[in-house]
Amino acid sequence: MAAASRPAVASKSDILRSVTADPATEPPARRRAALRRRRVVAAGHSGNEPLARRGLADADPDVQAAALGALARLGTLTVADVTTALAAGPDPVRRRAVDAALAVRGAGSRSVLPAAVAGALGDPDALVVVGAAWYLGERRVKAAVAALSSVASTHDDVRCREAAVAALGAIGDPAGLTAVLAGLDDKPTVRRRASVALAGFDDPRVEPALRRSAEDRDWQVRQAAAELLAQDVT
Repeated sequence: MAAASRPAVASKSDILRSVTADPATEPPARRRAALRRRRVVAAGHSGNEPLARRGLADADPDVQAAALGALARLGTLTVADVTTALAAGPDPVRRRAVDAALAVRGAGSRSVLPAAVAGALGDPDALVVVGAAWYLGERRVKAAVAALSSVASTHDDVRCREAAVAALGAIGDPAGLTAVLAGLDDKPTVRRRASVALAGFDDPRVEPALRRSAEDRDWQVRQAAAELLAQDVT
């Protein structure tokens, strides 16, 4: 008796195509937008800058966001691409703009762009603010310390306060220390960031703050503070 043949096993790509382009679950407009998005993403991997750049003018925000990412991957994202997205783009586009901003090189990347991203700290979308704070910390933008301190102290979203505290620690400007110290009395995630951020400052207020954090009710805060205090001893 012949053995029964085994059913064919679908490949991962077949499964993904069936999920993202199922006519029963996606309207035609969304399927077309998903196809354009995939093409733009592929352009970023294949070196097709013209196709990637055309995505910036697409009507679909997800395609626009993918275009920013593709251009960043290609190393051809410009200051104007990011500032335009921040000024006029919908939420997904502005989020991708601040995330991709670190990839920008050339004219304006050390002057115009940091100022534009610092302005995004006032964005109504929390994830844009988080991305902006990350960029400013990575680029050590001292001109943004006052704005970051305001976010760290007053923003309604704990994610934004946490990101701002981390950025202040990365920058290490003395003007940001007060906001970082205040973060030690915030929610646990902010207190953790604040205790680590203290390592970026050389100030007599740091050691007493770390000793207080070493007795925090959150074990991660205690651990971070204890590690920093141990480094000071050695």
